[in-house]
Amino acid sequence: MQAWHVHENGAPREVMRPVETDPPEPGANQVLLKVRAANVNFPDGLMCRGEYQVRPPLPFTPGVEICGETEDGRRVLASPLLPHGGFAEYALADARALLPAPEALDDAEAAALHIGYQTSWFALHRRAALQAGETLLVHAAAGGVGSAAVQLGKAAGATVIGVVGGAEKAAVARSLGCDLVIDRTAEDVIAAVKEATGGRGADVIYDPVGGEAFRQSTKVVAFEGRIVVIGFASGTIPSAALNHALVKNYSILGLHWGLYNTKNPKLVQHCHEQLTELAARGAVKPLVSERVPLSGAADAVQRVWDGVTTGRVVVVPSLENGAAA
Repeated sequence: MQAWHVHENGAPREVMRPVETDPPEPGANQVLLKVRAANVNFPDGLMCRGEYQVRPPLPFTPGVEICGETEDGRRVLASPLLPHGGFAEYALADARALLPAPEALDDAEAAALHIGYQTSWFALHRRAALQAGETLLVHAAAGGVGSAAVQLGKAAGATVIGVVGGAEKAAVARSLGCDLVIDRTAEDVIAAVKEATGGRGADVIYDPVGGEAFRQSTKVVAFEGRIVVIGFASGTIPSAALNHALVKNYSILGLHWGLYNTKNPKLVQHCHEQLTELAARGAVKPLVSERVPLSGAADAVQRVWDGVTTGRVVVVPSLENGAAA
């Protein structure tokens, strides 16, 4: 089969290499899946660089989120078992953790519904308890997890403010349903949020960026507001001033979705059922901005790492032969 291997750590475009190799052999409670679509995630770039909390042994195939096909023809969603990740024609997965792919979505959309939407659902509903009528502020609103948070926030009945970097991303955020879009490259984020909320601030803030975005969040979080820390795409991990959280009466919440797979897997299944129902009625639909062939995986991972993409970039192996995605 065709696959991408990382033999050393570094920038994705430099260390991902195409190889011809045998399909992996499933072990106990494992299943071999034909990859129909593999979504590109920011952690793929981190893993290539050796900077993710999970460090698979070299060489490994990146790709943590796929829509695959079982031997008996079922479409499923899975998180591949590294080092046999999704940027290949076949991947390994835990047979007990397969989720049925939503019928309302094509392969690329289904692949993108998994980790990013589960992350956003757990962040907004399980951790922050977002309520209808509240104001949700989403940093990087045109990106992969940000676009999911925008759609889920709107589906929950929240007023959604999206923060983006640039005019093109602002247009994408508006198309996703943001009630207000703030271009951080041209506007004062803190002043714009305070003006839009009458000085009250945002009830829930979704932050996959860290760095300056987190500092801004602490300035515009409402009384009894909740800041949910998703990740640090800026490359800077901020230090929280807990005296500030005390005097302003807000909460800082962490969200590591992967822990639910081991700590409470029933919640993962429940979340998937909720997301499938939302997709069936059109309340959420992953924004797939690009579908690329398997040969374009390294470039796709690099561009997601560089922050120049919008929505989701999905690797579709069948495109190599000109088939429909």
